[in-house]
Amino acid sequence: MNAQPPNLPTPKMLGGQNALVTGANSGIGQGIARELAAAGANVVVNYVAKPEVAQAICDDINAQGEGKAIAIEADVSKEDQVQAMFAEAVKQFGTLDIVCSNAGIQRDANLTDMTLEQWNQVISVNLTGAFLVARAAVREFTRRGMREVSCALGKLIFTSSVHEVIPWAGHCNYATTKGGIMLLMRSLAQELAPQKIRVNSICPGAIETAINRNAWETPEAAAALTRLIPYGRIGLPIEIARVAAWLASDQSDYLCGTSIFVDGGMTLYPGFATGG
Repeated sequence: MNAQPPNLPTPKMLGGQNALVTGANSGIGQGIARELAAAGANVVVNYVAKPEVAQAICDDINAQGEGKAIAIEADVSKEDQVQAMFAEAVKQFGTLDIVCSNAGIQRDANLTDMTLEQWNQVISVNLTGAFLVARAAVREFTRRGMREVSCALGKLIFTSSVHEVIPWAGHCNYATTKGGIMLLMRSLAQELAPQKIRVNSICPGAIETAINRNAWETPEAAAALTRLIPYGRIGLPIEIARVAAWLASDQSDYLCGTSIFVDGGMTLYPGFATGG
């Protein structure tokens, strides 16, 4: 009689790796942090407000017995705070293999009503913050060199938006940052690919998060929004998170400089399905 193979646990897709997710105490960022941990990574849950929420997320992740989670406060628009966050992450975990630049805000107004403060706030967090986080990530990847846990030296993932290609009246500051992230991502991918650092973006469409609650929380608003989505429903944070975990894994090792749209077809411009 042939011996049966031992019933060994399936290795986790991101086992042995360490990740940092900015803006991870709510919405898409929280979903990404949880999914990376479920895939075996240790995760830094970055937050800028409500430390008790970030700690509760970490406690929940740690209770699952998968990857370890710690909370670190930092405003990504502040250079010194980003540097301190990375220093603490490296102190706690030894290094970082995956960095998800996810933090983002909206301060909406028509152009003639938009204040310079509203413009600067969104640019500072969404675009300057993405630059500061990316720079710190790449410095850490190159400092420590290759590790056996991954084919890549490091994985850098931006949370962009369908609005890196779809104009958005009344939100010119936000749309400008997402268009900027698109070329920031592509430029960094071109620059860093020879070093085996993979840089990509995820572009969510309409997702049920607090940042766009007004767009989906009532039946009337949800119905109006759904008309923009050929697939006929609003997305969930977990659907972004699953793509992030895959992008962070060796399963996507040949993906570099790509924007992945997770949008139910919103970028298909559904108004043109009936002639525009």
